[in-house]
Amino acid sequence: MNKLKLAASALALCAMSVPASAEDVKVGVISILEGAFAALGQDGIRGAELAVLETGGEVDGNKIEVITMSSDASPDSAVNAARKLIEQDGVDIIVGPLSGSEGLALRDLSKSYPGVTFLNGSSAAQDTTLRDGSDNFYRFGGDGAQWMVGVGDYAFNDMGYKSVAIVAEDYSFPYTQVLGFMTEFCEAGGKVPEKFWTPIGNKDYSSVVYSIPQDVDALFVALGGADAVNFLTQYSQAGGDKPIIGGSITIDQSILDSKGPFKKLLVGAPAGTPTVSDYDGDEWKAFTASYTEAFPDGFSAPSIFAHHYYMSAKAAVMALDEVDGDLSDNHAAFRAALNDLTFTTPTGGTMRLDKNRNGIIDNFVTEVYEREDGTLGNRVVKVVRDVDQLLGQDEEAFLASGAVSRDNPSCP
Repeated sequence: MNKLKLAASALALCAMSVPASAEDVKVGVISILEGAFAALGQDGIRGAELAVLETGGEVDGNKIEVITMSSDASPDSAVNAARKLIEQDGVDIIVGPLSGSEGLALRDLSKSYPGVTFLNGSSAAQDTTLRDGSDNFYRFGGDGAQWMVGVGDYAFNDMGYKSVAIVAEDYSFPYTQVLGFMTEFCEAGGKVPEKFWTPIGNKDYSSVVYSIPQDVDALFVALGGADAVNFLTQYSQAGGDKPIIGGSITIDQSILDSKGPFKKLLVGAPAGTPTVSDYDGDEWKAFTASYTEAFPDGFSAPSIFAHHYYMSAKAAVMALDEVDGDLSDNHAAFRAALNDLTFTTPTGGTMRLDKNRNGIIDNFVTEVYEREDGTLGNRVVKVVRDVDQLLGQDEEAFLASGAVSRDNPSCP
């Protein structure tokens, strides 16, 4: 049995049989383990577990007890999971959630629990940190608009797409992804004549498929999990042939590892993402090797969810080590350590936070390609370094453009 598996077994036994001491650190992990995003949520759990396993399940001689809770992508479910972890399980730190509107809800909840520190999982709605932030809510992975930087410019200037229709789920994260794409695409001269917003868990996309304008050059698709598979399958079956531009989770490895003829639509698709399955970097290769060794039944490479839950849990462990596990005074020293933390990410960049406790990231413009074994992966087309939440714009002007929504931005 390898070292990570031994650590996992030991960690599980600790959680089941050893009562927590006053010095133990309890970490609650919230992820979606049911519904359309269940496979994604499980990979988020893997990422958080991997960060803890790498420590041997302790920091500064104190045990780290991990308690997982499921949500279902709704804000209420994330809040209920957090309340249970805090009030019944007594956790010190929460890692999560996965989905955009869940993150907004936990950001608001965190203000009522100053003695708990919240580290975002993969939730990437813009306003979780940009507007009305919380002093005890941290996001190391950036937001969904940051994840799209470079793509709008590439689609217009390199791919030659002048008009694009959008198909996306109707909630805060896809709104943020669309903002990131359209900011560049519209500025370059592109047009977005139609946006199709669909509910999470939608199974019948026929009305969308047959309403897509024939005169657009491509489709920007910001759907995740089973929603992405269902739409792409039905679009393929209907003979749809518009080139695809992918949102970050539409071309994530969790989708590329799915089965079905729809996958031919994705070959050649550009996308934006902070996580590249086939990235040729030493840190990513090492991270992927650790992931696949610890979780042989996981994806062929860590998904964006595993990557981001890992970074948040790693940040928590590093800050705990920095302060010798001191969580006194409403985590004052621990949060100061988080604020000042810098570390090398699995993609080789330097992670650090801005004044809103939001990560400044490196982003990748990628292309889906077919590997020699017939599976699909993502390869890097372009790297955009040091992407901030203002997308390189003046803060006052950026905020004056208003909160992102179904209708903002617009360039029909």
